[in-house]
Amino acid sequence: MKYKIQYPKSFSRKVLKLAKNNSAIKLTINKVFLKLEENPFDQSLKTHKLSGNLKDTYSCSMTEDIRIIFTLSDDTIHLLNIGSHDDVY
Repeated sequence: MKYKIQYPKSFSRKVLKLAKNNSAIKLTINKVFLKLEENPFDQSLKTHKLSGNLKDTYSCSMTEDIRIIFTLSDDTIHLLNIGSHDDVY
């Protein structure tokens, strides 16, 4: 099953800020989005369920420090936040 990815404008702005003047991050973002569409629990993404204030959400790793926070509903992934570990938790 292929998942649809949805995200608010605030998420887009954060992606643009992260990718600004960094072509390696741009490529990584594209690869992660493709993996999320195919399987949000792909082992390389290190996806895990969160708890506390972020219960009912998941986190996956984009790089060693950058995380993506999202929710799942049926066949749609709702991207909520992206940033460094300290920024998103």
